[in-house]
Amino acid sequence: MNFPVIKGTAYALVHAPNLLQAQGSTQTMERAKNPDSGYLSKLPKHLRSFSEAVNYPPNQSYIGNLLPDELNNISKPWYDNPLQGSTQGKYGEIVDEALFYGLLKISDAFDLVMLEKSFTAELKERLASESLFAQQAALLKDGEAMEDIEKRIQDHKAEGLQMNGKLVGCVKRAHDWDVNLNAHTMLENLVVKASGALGLKNLIAKNNIAAEDIEYIIECSEEACGDINQRGGGNFAKSIGEVCGCLNATGSDLRGFCAAPAHALVQAAALVQAGVYKNVAVVAGGATAKLGMNGKDHVAKDMPILEDVLGAFAVLISENDGVNPIIRTDVVGRHNIGRGSAPQAVIEALVTDPLDKAGLKITDVDKYSVEMQNPEITVPAGAGDVPKANYKMIAALGVKRGDIERQQLGDFVEEHGMPGFAPTQGHIPSGVPFIGHARDLMLEGKMKRMMLVGKGSLFLGRMTNLFDGVSFVIEANSGEGAAAAGDTDAVKKVVAAAMRAVADSLLEEE
Repeated sequence: MNFPVIKGTAYALVHAPNLLQAQGSTQTMERAKNPDSGYLSKLPKHLRSFSEAVNYPPNQSYIGNLLPDELNNISKPWYDNPLQGSTQGKYGEIVDEALFYGLLKISDAFDLVMLEKSFTAELKERLASESLFAQQAALLKDGEAMEDIEKRIQDHKAEGLQMNGKLVGCVKRAHDWDVNLNAHTMLENLVVKASGALGLKNLIAKNNIAAEDIEYIIECSEEACGDINQRGGGNFAKSIGEVCGCLNATGSDLRGFCAAPAHALVQAAALVQAGVYKNVAVVAGGATAKLGMNGKDHVAKDMPILEDVLGAFAVLISENDGVNPIIRTDVVGRHNIGRGSAPQAVIEALVTDPLDKAGLKITDVDKYSVEMQNPEITVPAGAGDVPKANYKMIAALGVKRGDIERQQLGDFVEEHGMPGFAPTQGHIPSGVPFIGHARDLMLEGKMKRMMLVGKGSLFLGRMTNLFDGVSFVIEANSGEGAAAAGDTDAVKKVVAAAMRAVADSLLEEE
C-alpha cells in the first residue's frame, strides 16, 4: 500500500506571563470571584523570566534540542536544574511576549490590535531582523497614542496588553453586542492565529518547504472562531495560511478537544493517500485559557508557575517519497461510541486492537507517544504523572496478553515510554510533540515504529459523557511505497498509450 509520509514538523513556544495573568482561565475566574485573592497577589513573584523559560529542559526538548529520554539524565525538579538553552531549536523556536505582540498585529486583518507608538517602533526593528516575519514587519503602522489606547479600554471594553506592568496596547472588540466578538474572545482568537502562524512559518523554513506547495491546511486547536450566527464557524486554517503565504491552499478547522490533532493527522493522511491533495499541513495554535491553569497549586507549593508558555505545532503530510516515515493508515485505532470509558477498554481500543489487526505485539512498537504532559506541572496539581500512567496501562495489557512477563513491566515503561515534556495546552501534548523526534530517529535508522495515541474528554462540552481517542502507527519508510507509485504511473501511461492506439485505429477504419 502506498502510504503518505511525514515530510516535516515544527514546534514553537511563546513565553506569555502577562497574558497568563490577564487571560488565563484560572486567573480570570479568580479575579471575578475574589478580586482581593491572596493567590493573585502572590502570583507575580512566581512568574519566570524569559531566560528561565528558555533554559527549562522540557521546553528545549519541545523545540528539538533535547531528546525526551535525555530528560531522565537531568536531576529533578527540572526548574531548579536549567540548561544553557537556545531560543532556536531543530524544529522551531521560543519567542518572548513582546515579539509575540508584534505577531498579533501582523495577524490582525481587521485593525483590532492597537500598539503604542514607541513600542511599535521597537517591534518594527526587531521584526525586521526576524527572517520569518521580516516582510510583514514593513506593513506595521506607526502605532497609537497611549491616550487613545486607554480610552478604548475605559470606554469601549477593549482588552489591555501589558508588558511588565506597563500598558503597551490593547485588542478592541469586533462588535458592540455580540459576545462571540468581544475583546476577550478576539484576543483568544488572535493568539491562536498568531501562534499557529508561528508554527507554520517554522515548518516551512525548517524543512525547506515552498509555501505555495501546501494545498490544504487543517487547524486543530481548541478554540473556535465565529459570530453569534455561527459560533464555531471558523476558519483559522485559511487565516493562518494567508499570513504564511500559502497562496495555493484552502483548509478548514477540526475540533475534538485534546484528541483533535490525532483526528486531523488521520484525515490529512487519508486525503493525501486518496490523491485529493499532495501536501496537507496540520497546524495548531496555543490557548490563552490554559495559561496558569494549575497556578494555584504551583504557588501553594512555592514553585514557579510552569504553565507560562503557549504551544504551537505544524506537521506536513505528503505523498510517499520513499524516504520519510510513513503513516500506516491500515493501523488506526479508534475509541468507538459503544466501547465504554473504563481505562482498560480505552487502551484496548486505541493500542491493542489496531496492533492485533496488523499482527503486531505491543513490544513491536519502539515508542508510544501518549498524553505527553510535563509531570512537573501535573503532579503538584494532583493529576499525577499522566504519561507514566498511560505506559503502565499499556504494559499491564501486555502482561495480560502474554507479550511481556510481569517482571518486565517496569522495563517496558522505561524502554517504550518517555518523560512528559509538553506544556499543558490541552491539544498540544496529545501525542504530537514526539513526531519530530521520531521522524529524525527513523531517518537515522535508530527507530522502526512509534504509535501516537491521542485522547480527549468530550464531557467538557456538556453534550455527552463519552470519552474520545484516536491512534495510529508511524513507521520507517522501506522505500517500497514510492517504487509502487512509480510503477502505477508507468502502468497508467501504458494504458493511456494503448487506448490512444485503439482510438487511432478506429478512426482509421472510419
